[in-house]
Amino acid sequence: MFSHNTTRRGFLFVACASVSWGTVGVTNQILYAHSSTNALSLAFWRLAIAASLFLLASWILPGRRLFKFKYRDLGVILLMGGLQALYQTSYSAAIVYAGVTVSTLIALCAAPVIIALFTTFMMRERLAPITLMALVGALGGTVLLVAARSHSSAGNVSLLGVCLAFLSACGYAGFILCGHLLTSRYHPLHINTVAFGTGALLLLLFAASTRLVIVYSAGDWLLLLYLGCVPTALAYGLFQIGMRSLSATVVSIVTLFEPLTAAMLAWILFREELGPLGLLGAALLLGAMALILLVPTKGI
Repeated sequence: MFSHNTTRRGFLFVACASVSWGTVGVTNQILYAHSSTNALSLAFWRLAIAASLFLLASWILPGRRLFKFKYRDLGVILLMGGLQALYQTSYSAAIVYAGVTVSTLIALCAAPVIIALFTTFMMRERLAPITLMALVGALGGTVLLVAARSHSSAGNVSLLGVCLAFLSACGYAGFILCGHLLTSRYHPLHINTVAFGTGALLLLLFAASTRLVIVYSAGDWLLLLYLGCVPTALAYGLFQIGMRSLSATVVSIVTLFEPLTAAMLAWILFREELGPLGLLGAALLLGAMALILLVPTKGI
């Protein structure tokens, strides 16, 4: 059992990671506007740069014990890499068939529900009432927040797009659950080096079969380096450390800071209005996070 101070620190680490993930959409939007890149190329460079940084940091900091995994645990880490690639590619494909709004709602909101159900019924973990209240509030806030930013009709949503978005949510949920199993046994740098290296190799295969974009301007390369360094390498490092003192369900709830950050940036940079529903959604999300952060509970 972790102390409330340790839990709070874990919350802040995961929250910082989630806030940085909220900048990815804006950065991708700028890259799309200034280059001929595509979703798979962006995902590949993001994971490849992060994997290189994880490898360098692992070699410098923890030393040469980098690849000393148990075979079963190594299989789980390789699976994490595959799940990361699945999450990235399924989400990108879902947008084509279901649009940004529906894909985002399903991918973000289904993952915490999947994790809560899995940990409750498969792992027999007790879901605390406060955690359940925070889950409901965060999901409701996310739905309102994303729906308020929608400027497209839902007439072009297909069943294939919905299935791809749900597959993306499954990949994301699986990544969190697998990482939660290993964070107490291995250094986060070691886990992420292998996982992100595997994900980058898989995305390279996907991107090479279509069109891998390797030519960018100097400014675009700086943005790619930002994507690989901050919302990927740094964020997932903090994420893995924070997971050690939080349940998988709470971790998935805190990651919903991501759409709130994206909405705030869109409001500040692109003058996208949130409206009453968006403001209510933001308030619900912040209330759910405050409930987790401020109210001590043994079941968190």
